[in-house]
Amino acid sequence: MSFRDCLSVSLQILRANKMRSGLTILGIVIGVSSVVFLISFGRGHEANLMAIFKSLGAETIYVTSSSQMADQISGITRKLTMEDAIALENSSRLPSVALVSPFIEKMSMVTYANEKVGTDVMGVMPNIRGIIDYPVERGLYITDEDVMSGASVVVLGATARVNLFKDEDPLGKSIRVDGRIFEVVGMLQAKGGFLPGADDFVMIPLTTMQAKLMGETTTEGRPVQTIAVRAVSADHIGSAKDEAISVLRQRHHIREGEENDFYVMDMREILNQMKQALEVFQVFLASVGAISLVVGGIGIMNIMLVSVTERTREIGIRKAVGARRLDIMKQFLVESAILSISGGVVGIIIAFLFVLMVTGVNLGGYTVQAPFSLDIVLIALGVSTFIGISSGLYPAFHAASMDPVESLRYQ
Repeated sequence: MSFRDCLSVSLQILRANKMRSGLTILGIVIGVSSVVFLISFGRGHEANLMAIFKSLGAETIYVTSSSQMADQISGITRKLTMEDAIALENSSRLPSVALVSPFIEKMSMVTYANEKVGTDVMGVMPNIRGIIDYPVERGLYITDEDVMSGASVVVLGATARVNLFKDEDPLGKSIRVDGRIFEVVGMLQAKGGFLPGADDFVMIPLTTMQAKLMGETTTEGRPVQTIAVRAVSADHIGSAKDEAISVLRQRHHIREGEENDFYVMDMREILNQMKQALEVFQVFLASVGAISLVVGGIGIMNIMLVSVTERTREIGIRKAVGARRLDIMKQFLVESAILSISGGVVGIIIAFLFVLMVTGVNLGGYTVQAPFSLDIVLIALGVSTFIGISSGLYPAFHAASMDPVESLRYQ
């Protein structure tokens, strides 16, 4: 019996039982559509998060004090200074370093009119824009003149702006940061999405932070909490890290064999950890859909076994007129394959429609992305076909093993 004949007969049988065939492939439809949609959503989510993290400085290392946890309540670190940051700008000793930007973060109470919120206050240098990409939506950024004069100016992150001003235009308005008056000179574009607190901050000049919020009056040895160091390229991150460590160990008079009194965090480590977490997340999403596929496969096996029982006499007649075991098996395997492939195709179409519906939807500053790629479709279709054929193996073998004499006696 040729494959073409098997296909023709299988289609006739399935069309004769349209309702049963439709219900049988429902599990495959749900499974495939779930797998394709969830994996597409997971990939889009991964791409969004990777883009956000890279915009926060993918080619950057961050130097912080090793005792920072002990100073977390006050938000002040005494082990790193402005002089350390200046030393890291020495291009002759650190050829792999392109940019150095010290900053300080401190949780503070920020108020405007009757609104009072606790938010992250960042004392920064203007060149922080070369490391952390937060475009200005309106107004100005922190300038060199602001830093030189210790100006009382503030730039608002998107979340902090909404929390303080709601729908009111904040430009030119005055707010209080820990009781000190600051003028709002700029607003930043939203970046956050699913990164908690990514837009909940305000920026002020670093010198203003040191003098007015930390009470530093000296011109030398002013503390900084973190020094961001950007490498000249992604390939030079490792060498930039080694150079920074060497310079700081020398400045801090750390002998060979002694531990550093500072900590260097490589953004590559964070990105790798994030990728691993997202991979686990995608596996979990795929597993949810895979359960439906397995259930659908069990449904196909069950219906094929019922079909074998109903067609026992037909199987006996076929064997009596010369059909081989292989012909019988082929017949039932083709039927199960048609069921699974049909379910897979319908599931892919449904998943594609869902992807079109959710792509571009804005959820609180997070734009949903769900790329619909060919490899996902091929994998889902291949898996559904495999499950369908695997589910039909036992019913097909059972049908092929029937004794023709006993099959003809079956009523």
